[in-house]
Amino acid sequence: MGKVNYFLTEEQQMIVDLARQIAEEKIVPVRAELDEKEEFPWDIMKDLAQADLFGLYIPEEYGGLGGGCFENCLALEQLAWGCIAVTTTYAASALGGYPILLFGNDEQKSKYLPDIASGKKLAAFGLTEANAGSDAGAIQTTAVEDGDYWVLNGTKQWITNGGEAEIYTIIALTDKHKGPRGASAFIVEKSDPGFSFGKKERKMGLRASATRELIFNDCRIPKDRLLGRRGQGFIIAMKTLDLARPGIGAIGVGLAQAALDEAVKYAKERIQFGQPIMSFQAIQHMLADMATQIEAARALVYSVARTIDAGEKDIAKLAAMAKLFATDMAMKVTTDAVQILGGYGYMKDYPVEKMMRDAKILQIYEGTNQIQRNVIGQALNKEYTIKKK
Repeated sequence: MGKVNYFLTEEQQMIVDLARQIAEEKIVPVRAELDEKEEFPWDIMKDLAQADLFGLYIPEEYGGLGGGCFENCLALEQLAWGCIAVTTTYAASALGGYPILLFGNDEQKSKYLPDIASGKKLAAFGLTEANAGSDAGAIQTTAVEDGDYWVLNGTKQWITNGGEAEIYTIIALTDKHKGPRGASAFIVEKSDPGFSFGKKERKMGLRASATRELIFNDCRIPKDRLLGRRGQGFIIAMKTLDLARPGIGAIGVGLAQAALDEAVKYAKERIQFGQPIMSFQAIQHMLADMATQIEAARALVYSVARTIDAGEKDIAKLAAMAKLFATDMAMKVTTDAVQILGGYGYMKDYPVEKMMRDAKILQIYEGTNQIQRNVIGQALNKEYTIKKK
């Protein structure tokens, strides 16, 4: 039916089919209830673990499937078609796992990646603080050497999977006087002494996803939990976000597709002035724009993910574009879907009101879309300067 052919391999098509099946059978039937009760989707996480989806991006030697950014995006898009709160829970585990995959030594990878790949343990990533959101360089959490240990003090805010995950990658200052170059990355385990959690945040959307504060009060961790080199913390954080951002774009595409599906279905059934509203040009044009925008965003996300997997090193600009374009699109498409459903769209009996509430976070988390524009603008500035010489 007039679909763009992305020439997926057999294995990639299997990932799409499997994730879609889980979305249809396991996620859609419970998404409204999970949202209403703000309940963490443990059962679905177990289903995803059984389906081997947690290890998509992890090499086979550590129990994963050896896929890349593209395979990850394929799964995220289909799961997000079901519910982005559930999908964010799953995706945030990869966000916590990427720093270990990218910068961990053999011992660290062997110790932590198999449990993340099997879905036995969820992971989380701790960068944001009360005074360090878009300005990640303003973090204040510290890590001080003490014999064979590092001692962490400070708090992280709005951490997805906070309190539920077992493995945390945390960015903390090891040298206050060096600014961003004084940050390092650490692996913290849920059971470490001096590590606790704040209350579960109540949110406008994404309500099935757990968001908590991480509190470090003289939290002692062994010396060998430093990731990469001392002072490498910000490089680790930025490389992690670069890899994860196309995935957020894919979540936007999946969510928007679900909203379009609902809008088309409704427009064909809803009779006004003696005919389905689908026959009115005003509605047709809205739906046409929605469908075109989704297809454009999907093409961008897929091509950026494939470029990353092909080994392109300088990916910050492309990753930012994929996140920015697809998530702005998702906000617009879900808003238009509510409009097409009219009064019904505003009611909780129909799923589009939740989709619209959920969509907003995509423009905010993992770097606001204003920050994405900064990243793109700075990259253009640099590229142009080099070319002019």
